[in-house]
Amino acid sequence: MARQAKSKQQTMATEKRELSSADVYEHIYSAILDNRLKPGTKLVEERLAEIFAVSRPRVREVLARLAHEQIVELFPQRGAYVAKPSIEKAIDVFEARRLIEPAVVRRLIGCLTPEKLARLRAHVKLEREARERKDKRAIIRLAGEFHIVLSDLAGNGEYARIMRELSTLSCLVIFLYNLPTATSCRDDDHVLIIDAIEARDVSRAEALTLHHLDHIEESVKLEPFDATQDLEEVFRL
Repeated sequence: MARQAKSKQQTMATEKRELSSADVYEHIYSAILDNRLKPGTKLVEERLAEIFAVSRPRVREVLARLAHEQIVELFPQRGAYVAKPSIEKAIDVFEARRLIEPAVVRRLIGCLTPEKLARLRAHVKLEREARERKDKRAIIRLAGEFHIVLSDLAGNGEYARIMRELSTLSCLVIFLYNLPTATSCRDDDHVLIIDAIEARDVSRAEALTLHHLDHIEESVKLEPFDATQDLEEVFRL
Protein backbone atom coordinates (compact mmCIF):
# COMPACT_ATOMS: atom_id res chain seq x y z
CA MET A 1 0.00 0.00 0.00
CA ALA A 2 2.79 2.39 0.93
CA ARG A 3 4.52 1.61 -2.38
CA GLN A 4 1.26 2.26 -4.28
CA ALA A 5 0.74 5.56 -2.44
CA LYS A 6 4.29 6.62 -3.22
CA SER A 7 3.82 5.64 -6.87
CA LYS A 8 0.61 7.68 -7.03
CA GLN A 9 2.36 10.70 -5.54
CA GLN A 10 5.18 10.36 -8.05
CA THR A 11 2.67 10.09 -10.92
CA MET A 12 0.85 13.21 -9.72
CA ALA A 13 4.12 15.09 -9.39
CA THR A 14 5.14 13.97 -12.88
CA GLU A 15 1.79 15.14 -14.30
CA LYS A 16 2.30 18.53 -12.66
CA ARG A 17 5.83 18.79 -14.05
CA GLU A 18 4.54 17.94 -17.51
CA LEU A 19 2.41 21.06 -17.90
CA SER A 20 3.05 22.33 -21.41
CA SER A 21 3.65 25.93 -22.40
CA ALA A 22 0.08 25.97 -23.75
CA ASP A 23 -1.25 24.78 -20.37
CA VAL A 24 0.65 27.45 -18.46
CA TYR A 25 -0.49 30.05 -20.97
CA GLU A 26 -4.16 29.09 -20.51
CA HIS A 27 -3.84 29.17 -16.70
CA ILE A 28 -2.40 32.68 -16.75
CA TYR A 29 -4.66 33.93 -19.56
CA SER A 30 -7.78 32.64 -17.78
CA ALA A 31 -6.70 34.20 -14.48
CA ILE A 32 -6.29 37.55 -16.22
CA LEU A 33 -9.61 37.27 -18.04
CA ASP A 34 -11.38 36.30 -14.80
CA ASN A 35 -9.73 39.21 -12.96
CA ARG A 36 -8.07 36.86 -10.49
CA LEU A 37 -4.88 38.50 -11.75
CA LYS A 38 -5.55 42.21 -11.76
CA PRO A 39 -4.03 44.82 -14.09
CA GLY A 40 -0.58 45.84 -12.85
CA THR A 41 0.09 42.60 -10.94
CA LYS A 42 3.75 41.57 -11.08
CA LEU A 43 4.24 38.10 -12.59
CA VAL A 44 7.34 36.80 -10.83
CA GLU A 45 9.01 34.29 -13.12
CA GLU A 46 10.53 32.21 -10.33
CA ARG A 47 7.24 31.96 -8.38
CA LEU A 48 5.28 30.95 -11.45
CA ALA A 49 7.85 28.27 -12.25
CA GLU A 50 7.44 26.89 -8.72
CA ILE A 51 3.63 27.05 -8.82
CA PHE A 52 3.34 25.21 -12.13
CA ALA A 53 6.38 22.99 -11.53
CA VAL A 54 7.92 23.97 -14.85
CA SER A 55 11.22 25.52 -15.86
CA ARG A 56 11.81 29.25 -15.81
CA PRO A 57 12.52 29.24 -19.58
CA ARG A 58 9.04 27.79 -20.12
CA VAL A 59 7.49 30.54 -18.00
CA ARG A 60 9.58 33.10 -19.86
CA GLU A 61 8.30 31.74 -23.18
CA VAL A 62 4.68 32.06 -21.99
CA LEU A 63 5.19 35.59 -20.70
CA ALA A 64 6.79 36.56 -24.01
CA ARG A 65 3.72 35.25 -25.86
CA LEU A 66 1.37 37.16 -23.58
CA ALA A 67 3.50 40.27 -24.05
CA HIS A 68 3.29 39.86 -27.83
CA GLU A 69 -0.50 39.83 -27.43
CA GLN A 70 -0.22 42.98 -25.25
CA ILE A 71 -1.86 41.19 -22.31
CA VAL A 72 1.39 41.35 -20.31
CA GLU A 73 3.98 44.13 -20.22
CA LEU A 74 7.71 43.36 -19.97
CA PHE A 75 10.08 45.91 -18.46
CA PRO A 76 13.91 45.56 -18.51
CA GLN A 77 15.32 44.97 -15.01
CA ARG A 78 11.80 44.98 -13.55
CA GLY A 79 10.09 41.91 -14.99
CA ALA A 80 6.59 41.11 -16.23
CA TYR A 81 3.30 42.67 -15.21
CA VAL A 82 -0.31 42.14 -16.20
CA ALA A 83 -1.02 44.90 -18.71
CA LYS A 84 -2.37 48.13 -17.25
CA PRO A 85 -3.88 49.92 -20.27
CA SER A 86 -3.82 53.70 -20.17
CA ILE A 87 -6.84 55.79 -21.08
CA GLU A 88 -5.15 56.48 -24.43
CA LYS A 89 -4.65 52.75 -24.98
CA ALA A 90 -8.29 52.08 -24.11
CA ILE A 91 -9.38 54.66 -26.69
CA ASP A 92 -7.16 52.97 -29.31
CA VAL A 93 -8.63 49.56 -28.48
CA PHE A 94 -12.20 50.72 -28.95
CA GLU A 95 -11.30 52.58 -32.13
CA ALA A 96 -9.89 49.35 -33.55
CA ARG A 97 -12.95 47.42 -32.43
CA ARG A 98 -15.27 49.90 -34.14
CA LEU A 99 -13.45 49.22 -37.41
CA ILE A 100 -13.26 45.44 -37.11
CA GLU A 101 -16.48 44.30 -35.45
CA PRO A 102 -18.93 45.59 -38.07
CA ALA A 103 -16.91 43.60 -40.61
CA VAL A 104 -17.12 40.56 -38.33
CA VAL A 105 -20.94 40.63 -38.08
CA ARG A 106 -21.22 41.35 -41.82
CA ARG A 107 -19.08 38.32 -42.63
CA LEU A 108 -20.95 36.14 -40.13
CA ILE A 109 -24.31 37.04 -41.68
CA GLY A 110 -22.89 35.97 -45.03
CA CYS A 111 -22.02 32.50 -43.75
CA LEU A 112 -24.70 32.05 -41.07
CA THR A 113 -25.97 28.54 -40.29
CA PRO A 114 -28.49 27.25 -37.73
CA GLU A 115 -25.58 25.71 -35.80
CA LYS A 116 -23.74 29.04 -35.56
CA LEU A 117 -26.90 30.80 -34.45
CA ALA A 118 -27.47 28.15 -31.77
CA ARG A 119 -23.90 28.69 -30.54
CA LEU A 120 -24.56 32.40 -30.09
CA ARG A 121 -27.85 31.78 -28.28
CA ALA A 122 -26.16 29.28 -25.97
CA HIS A 123 -23.49 31.82 -25.07
CA VAL A 124 -26.07 34.48 -24.28
CA LYS A 125 -27.78 31.95 -22.00
CA LEU A 126 -24.52 31.62 -20.04
CA GLU A 127 -24.38 35.41 -19.75
CA ARG A 128 -27.94 35.51 -18.45
CA GLU A 129 -27.19 32.85 -15.84
CA ALA A 130 -24.13 34.81 -14.68
CA ARG A 131 -26.29 37.92 -14.31
CA GLU A 132 -28.81 35.98 -12.25
CA ARG A 133 -25.95 34.88 -9.95
CA LYS A 134 -24.68 38.49 -9.88
CA ASP A 135 -21.23 37.10 -10.72
CA LYS A 136 -19.48 40.27 -11.97
CA ARG A 137 -16.27 38.53 -13.01
CA ALA A 138 -18.16 35.92 -15.04
CA ILE A 139 -20.39 38.59 -16.59
CA ILE A 140 -17.43 40.62 -17.85
CA ARG A 141 -15.51 37.52 -18.99
CA LEU A 142 -18.51 36.10 -20.87
CA ALA A 143 -19.34 39.50 -22.36
CA GLY A 144 -15.80 39.68 -23.76
CA GLU A 145 -15.95 36.09 -24.97
CA PHE A 146 -19.17 36.81 -26.88
CA HIS A 147 -17.22 39.00 -29.29
CA ILE A 148 -14.53 36.33 -29.63
CA VAL A 149 -17.23 33.76 -30.45
CA LEU A 150 -18.65 36.11 -33.09
CA SER A 151 -15.25 36.40 -34.77
CA ASP A 152 -14.62 32.64 -34.54
CA LEU A 153 -17.95 31.89 -36.21
CA ALA A 154 -17.31 34.49 -38.93
CA GLY A 155 -14.61 32.17 -40.26
CA ASN A 156 -11.75 34.64 -40.67
CA GLY A 157 -8.72 33.53 -38.67
CA GLU A 158 -7.16 36.99 -38.60
CA TYR A 159 -10.35 38.58 -37.29
CA ALA A 160 -10.50 35.89 -34.61
CA ARG A 161 -6.88 36.46 -33.55
CA ILE A 162 -7.22 40.22 -33.39
CA MET A 163 -10.58 40.09 -31.59
CA ARG A 164 -9.18 37.76 -28.93
CA GLU A 165 -6.49 40.34 -28.14
CA LEU A 166 -8.83 43.33 -28.30
CA SER A 167 -11.52 41.66 -26.19
CA THR A 168 -8.99 40.70 -23.53
CA LEU A 169 -7.59 44.24 -23.46
CA SER A 170 -11.15 45.54 -23.16
CA CYS A 171 -11.71 43.32 -20.13
CA LEU A 172 -8.52 44.71 -18.55
CA VAL A 173 -9.76 48.25 -19.20
CA ILE A 174 -13.11 47.41 -17.60
CA PHE A 175 -11.50 45.84 -14.52
CA LEU A 176 -8.86 48.56 -14.20
CA TYR A 177 -11.20 51.49 -14.50
CA ASN A 178 -13.95 49.84 -12.48
CA LEU A 179 -17.14 50.48 -14.42
CA PRO A 180 -19.89 51.77 -12.14
CA THR A 181 -22.34 49.15 -13.40
CA ALA A 182 -22.17 45.40 -12.75
CA THR A 183 -21.17 44.73 -16.35
CA SER A 184 -19.88 46.47 -19.42
CA CYS A 185 -22.88 45.46 -21.51
CA ARG A 186 -26.58 46.19 -21.21
CA ASP A 187 -28.61 43.10 -20.50
CA ASP A 188 -30.13 42.85 -23.97
CA ASP A 189 -27.33 44.24 -26.16
CA HIS A 190 -26.04 40.88 -27.30
CA VAL A 191 -29.54 39.49 -27.80
CA LEU A 192 -30.43 42.41 -30.08
CA ILE A 193 -27.25 41.89 -32.10
CA ILE A 194 -28.04 38.19 -32.50
CA ASP A 195 -31.62 38.98 -33.53
CA ALA A 196 -30.30 41.29 -36.27
CA ILE A 197 -27.82 38.62 -37.39
CA GLU A 198 -30.60 36.01 -37.51
CA ALA A 199 -32.72 38.40 -39.60
CA ARG A 200 -29.68 38.89 -41.85
CA ASP A 201 -30.11 42.63 -41.40
CA VAL A 202 -26.56 43.80 -42.02
CA SER A 203 -27.19 47.50 -41.44
CA ARG A 204 -28.98 46.94 -38.13
CA ALA A 205 -26.39 44.42 -36.90
CA GLU A 206 -23.55 46.83 -37.66
CA ALA A 207 -25.37 49.79 -36.06
CA LEU A 208 -26.18 47.80 -32.91
CA THR A 209 -22.56 46.64 -32.64
CA LEU A 210 -21.24 50.20 -32.88
CA HIS A 211 -23.80 51.48 -30.38
CA HIS A 212 -22.80 48.66 -28.03
CA LEU A 213 -19.11 49.60 -28.24
CA ASP A 214 -19.89 53.28 -27.72
CA HIS A 215 -21.82 52.41 -24.55
CA ILE A 216 -18.90 50.41 -23.15
CA GLU A 217 -16.34 53.12 -23.88
CA GLU A 218 -18.51 55.89 -22.46
CA SER A 219 -18.87 53.91 -19.22
CA VAL A 220 -15.11 53.76 -18.51
CA LYS A 221 -14.28 55.56 -15.28
CA LEU A 222 -10.79 55.97 -13.84
CA GLU A 223 -10.50 54.72 -10.27
CA PRO A 224 -7.57 53.51 -8.14
CA PHE A 225 -6.86 49.83 -7.63
CA ASP A 226 -4.54 47.58 -5.64
CA ALA A 227 -2.13 45.54 -7.80
CA THR A 228 -0.53 43.61 -4.91
CA GLN A 229 -1.44 39.92 -5.13
CA ASP A 230 -0.25 36.52 -3.94
CA LEU A 231 0.49 34.50 -7.11
CA GLU A 232 0.35 31.17 -5.27
CA GLU A 233 -3.15 31.98 -4.00
CA VAL A 234 -4.34 32.88 -7.52
CA PHE A 235 -3.06 29.63 -9.04
CA ARG A 236 -3.94 27.27 -6.18
CA LEU A 237 -4.46 24.02 -8.13
